[in-house]
Amino acid sequence: MNSRTVSDQPVATDASQPGSHPALRTPPEEPDVVLENVGVRYRAPSERIRSIKEYTIRWLQRKIQHRDFWALQDVNLEVYPGEAFGIIGPNGAGKSTLLKLVARVLRPTIGRVIVRGYVAPLLEIGAGFHSELTGRENIFLNGALLGFSRKEMEEKLDRIVQFAELGDFIEAPLRTYSSGMWARLGFAVATDVRPDILILDEVLSVGDEAFQRKSAARIQEFRDQGATVLMVSHDMKVIEETCHRAAWLEHGRLKAVGEAGEVVHAYLEGQEN
Repeated sequence: MNSRTVSDQPVATDASQPGSHPALRTPPEEPDVVLENVGVRYRAPSERIRSIKEYTIRWLQRKIQHRDFWALQDVNLEVYPGEAFGIIGPNGAGKSTLLKLVARVLRPTIGRVIVRGYVAPLLEIGAGFHSELTGRENIFLNGALLGFSRKEMEEKLDRIVQFAELGDFIEAPLRTYSSGMWARLGFAVATDVRPDILILDEVLSVGDEAFQRKSAARIQEFRDQGATVLMVSHDMKVIEETCHRAAWLEHGRLKAVGEAGEVVHAYLEGQEN
C-alpha cells in the first residue's frame, strides 16, 4: 500500500507559546536523514532448529530452507535539521529496524540511507553494559562503544555520575542495580554531549517517573539547541507533544507521513476500524 502524505513540510511554530514546538527554519535546509526506496530483508529457517550443532549439520548437508521476511519495503523519508520526528505503528511494523538503519547498526538490503552528523542512538537503555562490572567501569566501556577515548570519558565522568544520581552505587557491580538505575546510567552516558541526531526507541517510557521527567527535559534541551530528534513511541500523547512530524508504519510500509497530530489521528482511527 502506498503511503499517503498528510503534510509534507515541517511545521514552524512559535516557541514562545506554552507547549509549542521550537520553530524550524523555513524553507528547510538539506535534510539530516534521507531514506530512498529502502528495504530490509531478513532470512529465517522455515523449520525449527533446536541447536547450533543441528543447524551446522543441516547447513553442511544443504538441507536448510529459508523464508524471506521484509521488515521494511519502499520506505522514503526525509528528516530536517532541528526537527523532532516521530515513528508510530503496531508491534512488528518495522519501527526499530528503521531506527537501526539511521543509527548505522543495520544496512539496507535495497535502497540508500544518508545520515549527516554525529548520531547518539538510544535503541536500548544500557545496551553494551556488563553486569559484573561496576557502574564506573561500564561508563568507560559504553563510552568506548560510542567512540570516545578514555581521556574524553574521564572528563565526562563526574557529569555522568551526577546526572545518573547513583552516588556510592557507581562503585557497585551492575548486577546489584535496579532497572531504573540501569536506565539512568545508560541515558546519562549516551546524552552527555549533544548529538546532531538523537535516536530514541521508547526511551521516555523507561525508568521511574522522576527519571522520565529528567530525560524529557534533557531531550527538550537538545531540541532547543537545534538537534534533530528521531523517536519511536507507543505513547501517542508523547508523539503529539514532542514531534513536529510523524510517520505511520504498518507491515514495513509507510501508510502516512505528515504533521504529528494528523498522523496520530489517522493511526488511531485506523486501529479502530
